[in-house]
Amino acid sequence: MTAPLVRLIYLADIRFPLERANGIQTMETCHALAERGHHVELIVRPDTEAPARDPFDYYGLTPLERFRIERAPVSGPAAARRLGYLAFAAGRTAGHARADLVFTRDLGVASLLLRVPGRFRPPVVYESHGYAPDVAAALPTLVATAAAPSTRKLRRLRRREAHVWQSADGYVTITRALAADLEARHGRRERLVVIPDGVRLGTRGSGLGTGDSDAGSREPGASPIVAYAGHLYAWKGVDVLLEALALVPGARGLIVGGHAAEPDLGRLKTLAEQLGIADRVTFTGMVAPARVAELLRTATLLALPNPASAISSRSTSPLKLFEYMAAGRAIVASNLPAIEEILHDGVDALLVAPGDAAALAGGIARLIAEPRLADRLGRAAADRAPQYAWSRRAERLEALFADVMTSRR
Repeated sequence: MTAPLVRLIYLADIRFPLERANGIQTMETCHALAERGHHVELIVRPDTEAPARDPFDYYGLTPLERFRIERAPVSGPAAARRLGYLAFAAGRTAGHARADLVFTRDLGVASLLLRVPGRFRPPVVYESHGYAPDVAAALPTLVATAAAPSTRKLRRLRRREAHVWQSADGYVTITRALAADLEARHGRRERLVVIPDGVRLGTRGSGLGTGDSDAGSREPGASPIVAYAGHLYAWKGVDVLLEALALVPGARGLIVGGHAAEPDLGRLKTLAEQLGIADRVTFTGMVAPARVAELLRTATLLALPNPASAISSRSTSPLKLFEYMAAGRAIVASNLPAIEEILHDGVDALLVAPGDAAALAGGIARLIAEPRLADRLGRAAADRAPQYAWSRRAERLEALFADVMTSRR
């Protein structure tokens, strides 16, 4: 049975386009839903660059008539921008004339809209990327620029989590482990689905295919390249990767990402110098999302070195994981519960102890020494990548949307 087409408002209180995973996931999800025929209105904050960038061009996506991006007219200090966005969002979603359904991954936005009785608003579907109080409490130890939350803020986040869990018309988590944790806290609920993140396959700007016949191939005598793509916060584990590379003298490192305005890029460059490997590690800094795929294809193998943390252990569905799979290169990754929902040790990746540089180095060295194993793992991961295409994610979401809308009739 074909799911009904919906008029969808997606609320994202972020400057846009945004180079972080939040922005990429939001844009790809909305675009994939529009490609399936749904009418999508994405409401964001203005770009901070002048002139404002075109999000379709920035993310390498084709404009669609059914996909409209509107920037809420907010300005001033952070608190004023937040209040302005919430007011704008509330106005845009009032009543049933403008949209059939509202979708957001913003806990505060969801909590606000769900205080309006259902007869005065469209159904609200919330997508959780972690239990907010735990994430907020852990963030100062994981991200250099994060401030410790007050006790009052943590109480407020706990109330919001419980309210949204109980009141949302539909609920999405990105891992099974997160869904289980939320059920343990709040009890079971209806219309809860687990839908991981995704990857773009075979479209403009992606550069990614599946089952690459040259996976891992290099010029004779060339040094193997171990690549990482993403942000450089401590909880991402790039420190561990550099320490591992120091234990594998024949390997070069390629670190794709890192915002120049944040301290992590400089911190990791300093660590590479201290480890004596600065001459064999390349830091690209921030690159446009569409360039990541071509850089990954220059690598021999790909590393996902997340240490265990409140974010990465059970509630992360990293975009890089699916980009790695589609690239057709062998993956060495941490054996965390969230990652083990997607990758399988010895089948489509090598999984090693999280936060252990020696274990990561052992995995890297093994894949370099056993090119047939590396090729087999890379091909297996690439063969499974289409299961996580953004189009498949949109298909799973629209099934939930149909269920939600049926339940409200």
